[in-house]
Amino acid sequence: MKADLSNIEKEIVVRNMREDDIEEVVKVANLSFGIPGVAFEAKHYKSHIQIFPEGQFCVEYGGKIIGACSSIVINFEEYPEEHTIDEISGDGYIRNHNPNGVNLYGLDVVVHPDYQKLKIGRRLYEARRKLCRKLNLKSIIFGGRMPNYYKYADQLTPEEYVEQVIQKKLYDPVITFQTMNGFQFKRVLPNYLPDDKASLTNATLMEWVNEDYVPPSELDYRHSLPVRISSIQYDFKKVDSFEDFARQCEYYVRNSSKVRSDFVVFPEVLTMQLAAFSNEKFPSGQAQKVTFYTNEYIGLFSGLALKYSINIVAGSHYEEEDNNIYNVSYLFRRNGTMDKQAKLHIPPSEKSWIGVQPGKELRVFDTDCGKIAILIGYDIQFPELARQAADLGANIIFTPFAEENKQGYLRIRYCSQARAIENQVYTVISGASGNLTNVTMADARYGQSAIFSPIDFSFPNDGVVAESCQDKNSVVVGDVDLEVLRRNREIGTATPFKDRKRKERAAGSPAVT
Repeated sequence: MKADLSNIEKEIVVRNMREDDIEEVVKVANLSFGIPGVAFEAKHYKSHIQIFPEGQFCVEYGGKIIGACSSIVINFEEYPEEHTIDEISGDGYIRNHNPNGVNLYGLDVVVHPDYQKLKIGRRLYEARRKLCRKLNLKSIIFGGRMPNYYKYADQLTPEEYVEQVIQKKLYDPVITFQTMNGFQFKRVLPNYLPDDKASLTNATLMEWVNEDYVPPSELDYRHSLPVRISSIQYDFKKVDSFEDFARQCEYYVRNSSKVRSDFVVFPEVLTMQLAAFSNEKFPSGQAQKVTFYTNEYIGLFSGLALKYSINIVAGSHYEEEDNNIYNVSYLFRRNGTMDKQAKLHIPPSEKSWIGVQPGKELRVFDTDCGKIAILIGYDIQFPELARQAADLGANIIFTPFAEENKQGYLRIRYCSQARAIENQVYTVISGASGNLTNVTMADARYGQSAIFSPIDFSFPNDGVVAESCQDKNSVVVGDVDLEVLRRNREIGTATPFKDRKRKERAAGSPAVT
């Protein structure tokens, strides 16, 4: 009789973590630590997978998750010597992950207590080593617990205790395991994990050096992550057909592509120009007419994004859904995909003239130049929206706007600059000039398109990267550096983004997810 191995043969599989594993991973993490408040929560693991999926591993045995580990890539030298787990992990969400970093930092290793004799921890360490070699990273670093230290704290300093364990005079399950797996003790990290009472909040900084690491040459090393942006100061002039409108839009896209811009952004209610050749007199009727061009609008800009290999924030367009009108901005990526953001706060003019309804959620979009958000016109005047966008990882906030006078324009400008400083992000505004006297929202436009930065030594003194002439048709082009932005958040003269997060954490206020 042939043996039935179905209940005996169980394969141990080490693989990348998936979102449908998270519930089990959280259970294993809490069992592994056995300390309330130490393990990452589901929202953290979800963020890990979204930002750095190849750095998150789990171990599956018999169809059950029995171990896991999370990692992040950083430049370790840019962090304080006495850092905490919250600082190094971006408050648990790893939004500080740096794809161009040289160190793999291990955030946790968790193993189900019932399976600790299967060398699960060793398997996870080996998965990290393979990843470190694959990514050509300099080393693996982490802060490790010292769970037996509380027994000797009245006799030994943390450093003396670790030395005793390394010399095999004392036993600590974590430190012993780590040193046996090739990790070298660097120093003690005080106050690393506040809830770890057994370690008295201390941790050991450990490092494994990748012997296969090849330092990049000066020619190959990319010191920054520049993004070139074209912001259009658009001329609202009379057009006689959709084809006329399309030619005008393509002119700006083509010229932005010529200077190799990564993004081109148009102003708010861009397609109201199409109402110029309708016979509709009433504002709501004009907006309704424009909604009929939604498919043509999408086809035009999706085609231009592919043709000119450029990401397009195509101003905004009135769109009808369920008998309601929304002011919607589309992002057309150069890889052919698209997303959209509806305006969330509706000013009195749009409410009374057109009956525009507010959108329901703020979104942050992934692009080949990092995460971005779109706050249409009035939305930039609400600080909480930009704050949420930054918390969700946006480095650039685009604001298409359409204002009829200098007062309206200055509200947009000053609020955009404030949002850049408050959240340490880049902000981009794109406005319109011109005068279509018979079209509401396109008559008597006033604006100045610009690109803004935080204000610090690494940026322009006045926080203005580039700007157009006021109320004149033009294309303003500027470069923004995401690596400089990241560094500024960590070690700038002022660090409002990090300090706000620290205050929220101390107050027990959860980050936006």
